[in-house]
Amino acid sequence: MQREDLLRVMDLMSVREHHARTLLIHYRWDVEKLIAVYVEKGKACMFAEAGVTLVGAVDHDLPESLSTVMCDICIDDVPVSDVSKMDCGHCFCNDCWTKHFIVKINEGQSKQIRCMAHKCIAICDEAVVRKLVSKRHPDLADKFDRFLFESYIEDNKMVKWCPSIPHCGNALRVENDEFCEVECSCGSQFCFSCLSEAHSPCSCLMWKLWTKKCRDESETVNWITVHTKPCPRCHKPVEKNGGCNLVSCICGQAFCWLCGGATDRDHTWSNIANHSCGRYKEDGKKKAEHAKKYLYRYMHYHNRYKAHTDSFQQESRLRETIKEKVLNLETRDSKFRDFSWVTNGLYRLFRSRRILSYSYPFAFYMFGDDLFNNEMTAKERQIKQNLFEDQQQQLESNIEKLSIFIEEPFDTYSEEEVIQTRMQVINLSVIIDNLCKKMYDCIENDLLGSLQFSRHNIAPYLSKGIERAVEPTIGGSTKAGCNNNCQEADDQDNA
Repeated sequence: MQREDLLRVMDLMSVREHHARTLLIHYRWDVEKLIAVYVEKGKACMFAEAGVTLVGAVDHDLPESLSTVMCDICIDDVPVSDVSKMDCGHCFCNDCWTKHFIVKINEGQSKQIRCMAHKCIAICDEAVVRKLVSKRHPDLADKFDRFLFESYIEDNKMVKWCPSIPHCGNALRVENDEFCEVECSCGSQFCFSCLSEAHSPCSCLMWKLWTKKCRDESETVNWITVHTKPCPRCHKPVEKNGGCNLVSCICGQAFCWLCGGATDRDHTWSNIANHSCGRYKEDGKKKAEHAKKYLYRYMHYHNRYKAHTDSFQQESRLRETIKEKVLNLETRDSKFRDFSWVTNGLYRLFRSRRILSYSYPFAFYMFGDDLFNNEMTAKERQIKQNLFEDQQQQLESNIEKLSIFIEEPFDTYSEEEVIQTRMQVINLSVIIDNLCKKMYDCIENDLLGSLQFSRHNIAPYLSKGIERAVEPTIGGSTKAGCNNNCQEADDQDNA
């Protein structure tokens, strides 16, 4: 929580709240980094870098004998009561301070409004800013407070807004690792690192590249390269639909399919009149073959990714069906009253199916030439690919078995058949959970962990899945939070 970080720094450094906030904003709310700099450089150096004036270093009180003070900005003599002095010791009239604060707030610099004095880098006291601005523009004072609070979210790598659309307005905080997947109280699940949908075991970069590849027309271009030739006259792509190598474009131009050169229309079974192809250009042939190979490889992984994604969406509709089956079983006179194995099996099916679908984009980049071409030899790549695909196939096989049992009309079975189905679902759920753990262990240690020139992090596998947000009551108001891994950013922290 923001308040906890502030109190921790206030206690450690023996400073006031606005000094603690200035330090935390400077170090992007990373308390551990702040402490490390404090130990390494000392308090004086750290304060100077952050624009904090040491408490007690300057005299904050104006002499009692003075009735007026000249403001160095407007060069007017003003009553002492209309003057404010900052921690750095610089003193100006409230009117000049207020105008300065208003300009900075409107420019979006609320987080670190510096003193007006020439070459002074001290950060102004937020209490003074709030007091002076609220007298003239209460709405700007609210804006100032909002900017201070938002700095805790926007500058803090451990706190982020929920990316749900429409925006739910919640901010989530993780405690230990930013490379994780979280679920907001609004129900949205997302990758905390890149704010896209939860995509583990893909790394953020892999998922970004994959979604772009699926979204743009790059593979359509590859297909055109493989299956068409450009017309030498209008340059439109032409697809060959017969065996003859003399083809015609819709613009009327005839050309040779083998070399792409423009020709006349006269031809025999063996040649085209007044035309000789010569030989293929080797580089063109290689490019076409490479494009064809790359396209087929992409289609292989995309088709499997799409198939499991579609299966996941169809299986998501099973929730209502499963509820009806459980209700039917509960109405029967049976010695078994606990049917949690059904819902647990359904959840395991959802979770593992999603992981399996994302494992195909991971494999596409892990064993391709896009990201890790220089990380391993062809032999090493093949060995690792075989290891991964063996685990992938085992997981896929057991997921399909679990899906079959979950979809069976077990509510119409005899009690003995229900018992057998129950044991199958429980056993398969355990097997699938262990296979997922094994796959993640392989990815983290044998594949990504062995990289020398690249660093890819993935969200860890959790048997219970992505932890769901809860809404604890804090100080009489309801605040959304996350148990263990994430906590809702408390709006009251700014008070």
